[in-house]
Amino acid sequence: MENVLDLYHEPYDETRPVVCFDESNKELHKEVRDPLPARPGAVARYDYTYERNGTRNLFVLSEPLIGWRHVEVTKRRRKQEFVAQMQSLVDDHYPDADCIRVVMDQLNTHKPAAFYDFFPPERAKAYLDRFEFHYTPKRGSWLNMAEIAIGILKRQCLDRRIFDAATLRTEVAAWQQRHNAVDRPIDWQFTTDDARIKLRQLYPVEPVN
Repeated sequence: MENVLDLYHEPYDETRPVVCFDESNKELHKEVRDPLPARPGAVARYDYTYERNGTRNLFVLSEPLIGWRHVEVTKRRRKQEFVAQMQSLVDDHYPDADCIRVVMDQLNTHKPAAFYDFFPPERAKAYLDRFEFHYTPKRGSWLNMAEIAIGILKRQCLDRRIFDAATLRTEVAAWQQRHNAVDRPIDWQFTTDDARIKLRQLYPVEPVN
């Protein structure tokens, strides 16, 4: 926990960006009856029944100090999708960074060793040498600032029926573009000193002599 908190309070360094990584999902719902369009004096109306149309995974990346966010919609969230997201960080988003410091939880697919399952050893090591992974403690996922981005995404974009994966990708891309156009960093206030006071029950108790 303190490792992550101290990392959040380091000064911004574009050569060593801190990127928070997390996952969510969206259930897709098809209408069984055509909705009634909005008209003067009445909002659009949707039937309460719907047809399930599958689920899509959402990978969410957030660099909190500059307010950058990226959302990738995928069918699955296996370790190969995790590796693809990390590869994209290096190749597409931060090709000039010396080291990308990634904050994430301890999900069983978040294994750096998985790079060796999909790349030759030399290439896998070359990718891993570009990373520094920081894990939130178990039951401490609230320490991952990507959850803040997910909460905003759900309130502003996903709080309604979305019919299919193509529509989901379009809506998410539009949301992402709007947010990245505005310089809106996350001002994280909780510190290691705060944790030692407010969460002292989580620290080991020294034995009394």
